Amino acid sequence: MAHQQSSPGRLSRDSDTEDIVALLAPRLAHFAGVARTEHVTRAAQEMNVPQSTLSRAIVRLEQDLGVDLFARHGRTLSLTPAGHTFLGSVERALAEIERAADEVRADADRTSGKIAFGFLHTMGAETVPGLIHAFRADHPRVRFSLVQNYGEAMLERLRAGELDLCLTSPVPDAPDLVARRLDEQRLRLVVPADHRLAARRRVRLAEAADEPFVTLEPGYGLRRITDAVCAAAGFRPRVAFEGEEAETLRGLVAAGLGVALLPPPAVPRPGVVELTVTAPRAAREIGVAWLAGRTDTPPVAAFKKFLLSRRGHLLP
Repeated sequence: MAHQQSSPGRLSRDSDTEDIVALLAPRLAHFAGVARTEHVTRAAQEMNVPQSTLSRAIVRLEQDLGVDLFARHGRTLSLTPAGHTFLGSVERALAEIERAADEVRADADRTSGKIAFGFLHTMGAETVPGLIHAFRADHPRVRFSLVQNYGEAMLERLRAGELDLCLTSPVPDAPDLVARRLDEQRLRLVVPADHRLAARRRVRLAEAADEPFVTLEPGYGLRRITDAVCAAAGFRPRVAFEGEEAETLRGLVAAGLGVALLPPPAVPRPGVVELTVTAPRAAREIGVAWLAGRTDTPPVAAFKKFLLSRRGHLLP
């Protein structure tokens, strides 16, 4: 946005908010220190700042604001009404900055820091609780901020800096991400208990080509895998219902509304039968991903190392 300033490095009434913050922020702590002591020399001693530097900062702050913050009485100062008003906001701002600094330092603490960890809905009932339980055996004070979502949404949150790590499927291949394959999960054809195939233990997927399918919505990794496996079996699934969560799909199957390709459930569900698919190969890869070039905090680095150590035996 174009704007004008009264002079280089000075504020005018037309200055942008970014200009105001850039110019005033470095001087706020100086102002608060002088306001607390009402004496430049004592404030300089307490803040370990040269008195001349502090004096210039206060004068420049008043010039930038266009108001007198202090009344001068020889070597001492007293706040003007404008100074009192400004001090209240400055103290709140500095307290918030201090709180934020304490929070991010605490999150990065080696023994009690926080990890923002994302994972697929289908891994929330059993896999992730087991992983966290095992990790906390050696890191009992580390905290977790947990996010369940579908794969693409989690990758976007990684890119936005909202997640440190995520378990996802398919394993992403993108230049701004680092991903490592950890395990593989076989998918099953889930049919109603009274279905014509329910008495079988194994089935070729082509035998379900004429069945209505219940699937996750487009954009979900498991939906893409379902479409690909069906294509490999020589047909395009006739989608009757789309949902956002695997156990909801199992409920739809139990109600006789279709069949589904799903990973194994944490707890067997009544009303459905889960068949091994013999052809084509029906499986999904599970991997861990993180943002390329990002420096890990100690707790994130420890959890990443732990996850990579579980290659081949990530799943229960």
